[in-house]
Amino acid sequence: MIVKDEFLSRLRKIFDLNLYEVKVWTALLSRGTSTAGELSNISDVPRSRTYDILESLEKKGFVIMKLGKPIKFVALKPGEVVERVKKNLIRHAKERAERLDKLKDDEVLGELNSLFTKGIKFVEPSDLSGSLKGRQNLYNHLDMMVRDAEKTITIVTTSEGLNRKLEALMPSLEGCKKRGVKIRIAAPIDGNNIKVARDFKKVAEVKNLEKMKARFMIIDSNQVMFMLLDDEKFHPNYDIGVWVNTEFFAQALEQMFELAWKDMKSVK
Repeated sequence: MIVKDEFLSRLRKIFDLNLYEVKVWTALLSRGTSTAGELSNISDVPRSRTYDILESLEKKGFVIMKLGKPIKFVALKPGEVVERVKKNLIRHAKERAERLDKLKDDEVLGELNSLFTKGIKFVEPSDLSGSLKGRQNLYNHLDMMVRDAEKTITIVTTSEGLNRKLEALMPSLEGCKKRGVKIRIAAPIDGNNIKVARDFKKVAEVKNLEKMKARFMIIDSNQVMFMLLDDEKFHPNYDIGVWVNTEFFAQALEQMFELAWKDMKSVK
């Protein structure tokens, strides 16, 4: 049985399997039912590993073990596998989320906070910087910055970026609004995002950015997160952002933004 490496690679990513697992699984799919020894020969996976791989696939819901001698394994319909994997993912995610929620009142979190507090005392504010890759990582960090905001939030983004931020940041922005944080958002407003812009007006002052294309956020005039790439030209996985904790640069950037902000038109 010959399966292209590209196809195996896609299966690994989609189903979160290792190379041996996808090789054994696809081999079993091609046979319907088979022994571990036969699958080892077909898939080119070492015989010593095949039983462990099949046990792993069974636990994940990809195969069924058929009792008897010799022991055989039965492939499930791919559609059924998708449903089982989805249910398992939801269950595991729920369990992990519950464990993390319990940490809020656990001594483990207290000790972690103690380590961080002691360590941060030895760090210069200007050293608190870093780069992030991948849009999901960027938004996770942006959300953290928003949740920590105490006075002001300034967001400059693109037309599509405004749409994405509604889902990613709106809940945290609503919390900031309740705390009295002043929020300003500037982005190109068009037919594709006017509804989103109006939704943002519930928590922020929103203006139409026509003369500049940029992507950055300033928090409390001391933290800045700016994205280096044009979101229309690069895949989300390659998006890159730089976060810096620097009052000097943040205030300078905010002062320049103020000049542009005065000339922008408010969203109605």
